[in-house]
Amino acid sequence: MKKTSLSMAALVLAPVLTLATATITVVVAPLAAAAQANAAPGSVHGQITNPAGQPVKEGELKLTTDRSTNDDTKRKYEYTFPVGADGAFKADSIKPGDYVLFYQVNGKTIDYKDHVIVKAGDNLTENVDMSREEYLKAMTPEQRKQIEEFKKKNADATNANKTVANLNTLLTKARDEEKANNYEAAVADMTQATTQKGDEAILWLELGNAQLGQATAEKDATKKSGEFDAAATSYQKAADVNTASKKPSPAYAGAAYNGLGQAYGKQSKPKEASDAYDKAAQAEPAKAGMYYFNEAVTAQNAGSSDAAAGAADKAIAADPTKADAYYIKGQALIGKSTVDNKSGKIIPPPGCVEAYSKYLDLAPTGKFAPDVKAIMAGFDEKVVSNYRAGRKK
Repeated sequence: MKKTSLSMAALVLAPVLTLATATITVVVAPLAAAAQANAAPGSVHGQITNPAGQPVKEGELKLTTDRSTNDDTKRKYEYTFPVGADGAFKADSIKPGDYVLFYQVNGKTIDYKDHVIVKAGDNLTENVDMSREEYLKAMTPEQRKQIEEFKKKNADATNANKTVANLNTLLTKARDEEKANNYEAAVADMTQATTQKGDEAILWLELGNAQLGQATAEKDATKKSGEFDAAATSYQKAADVNTASKKPSPAYAGAAYNGLGQAYGKQSKPKEASDAYDKAAQAEPAKAGMYYFNEAVTAQNAGSSDAAAGAADKAIAADPTKADAYYIKGQALIGKSTVDNKSGKIIPPPGCVEAYSKYLDLAPTGKFAPDVKAIMAGFDEKVVSNYRAGRKK
């Protein structure tokens, strides 16, 4: 079976919360003038953290020695520098002095720190932490409630992200183990994954793939039967979970029912297998040709020639370019050949020669081409003379 490689989507954290803040009053205090005209400049760096404890991603920082007004628009600022995407800031070449550090968004003060004293040659760290108790107390009860709700959602999202990361690791690991035919380990990993998050169809689908591989490789007949049952159960669970999801995936549904068809086919349950393949084709019409072809092969392997011919016709109708479907149809029909009593020649049933000929049209050097040519050579000479090897449509 060609496994459908489907990626599961990772969770995304909610955006940083934007909050209104209480009015900030700057206390006007006289500055002690310092004669530092010739002093070396200093620098200021730090981190801006919002009330929810996350780094801010917008706004700018301003330094001023102007304590004459509480009006943001009238205050004079000596230095202005941006906040980085990670909430960090850095300002170089700052003249030594006693400053007020303002954090503003769109020109409006959100928070501030007074008496940021820059000394000559100093590299000063000044973080602006709005999750501090003093800042939170200045908020309204509704604002504080909003912060707590956001923290809870953020914590839930963080935990969910960790779970998703772990599940993706298990999924990748199991697929690698399946490629190495280490099905027992793959089954263990995907069992752990479905236990952690049982509402993800892709996890059940991969568990089914691992169990199907394990059952196919199993030599103990008793264990083999149980493992095929387990695979069928997982594939059905994948289909059911997908159907119950908010946005059912046609690809997941098609792959789940296709796997179910294979599991039933291995258990010699042709009717159940046929029904599963039909559901796969209905769920994912874009791959109906492949699913019907698998149905035809399963029926042919089970010795159900009529069912194989019917499924091959469905595969051909869905994808007229699929050469192997014509081969399966020819193989399903050839058993109904008769022998002419007078000439002793084989008389193929209607549609048989046409199916073989179409196969050779589409795949003149295909893997079944030698067998098809040998079969055709045994038919009535007149029929054979109408065939031109490798003719194109």
